[in-house]
Amino acid sequence: MTLIRDADLIQSIADSLQYISYYHPVDYIQSLGRAYEKEQSPAAKDAIAQILTNSRMCAEGHRPICQDTGIVNVFLKIGMDVHFETRGPLEQLINEGVRQAYLNPDNPLRASVLADPAGRRINTHDNTPAVVHMTLVPGDALEVIVAAKGGGSENKAKFTMLNPSDSLVDWILGVVPTMGAGWCPPGMLGVGIGGTAEKAMLLAKESLMAPIDMAELKSRGPQSRIEELRIELHDRINALGIGAQGLGGLRPFPWP
Repeated sequence: MTLIRDADLIQSIADSLQYISYYHPVDYIQSLGRAYEKEQSPAAKDAIAQILTNSRMCAEGHRPICQDTGIVNVFLKIGMDVHFETRGPLEQLINEGVRQAYLNPDNPLRASVLADPAGRRINTHDNTPAVVHMTLVPGDALEVIVAAKGGGSENKAKFTMLNPSDSLVDWILGVVPTMGAGWCPPGMLGVGIGGTAEKAMLLAKESLMAPIDMAELKSRGPQSRIEELRIELHDRINALGIGAQGLGGLRPFPWP
């Protein structure tokens, strides 16, 4: 049996949120670099260059460039042989980690979360509560994935119920142009298919945690219907010509 101590989990959450506030994953930087090399629109190319420059400034200065430091999403895979030290709700530990991260005096992050969102809409001032998803799995390990998903991208989230004869690709191609530049393209599109409404939306969000591998996928070719769908979406969405930051171009979305 593995014992997870309160302080260790809180510190891990806080450290993770600080880390992702100024470091982009390597696969993101590499994909954006490939998009820059292939882009032919001067405006879009300049926008991508600015994003890459800002990313480097974030990493070197340990400061986020974008003012929107995200709504915290935490995905927990809890081994059934894991024991938590706490006697309170697990969400309480997660929120304490969020609180410490966003109030860190060396790198305070902007708090966006509101209490009583249907009423007085008062900022909680520490970005709590987090959105927590928990799954029980075999084993004695705890896996924690932390994402600070920006409010702009959340505002652009879409959901629909399609008939069996409807085309998922056509629906997505119709929706993407309506999203404007409020989610700061180029970006990643997460698509969830099947299940109930909330399950499909959760699948879409979880898909964004996967590695960005479109270049590798197109190089080796698709090996499943899902991979065929990913390539089709990639090519047809980019063909819309929206461009980085909505400025027009060949490659507004390096990855679906």
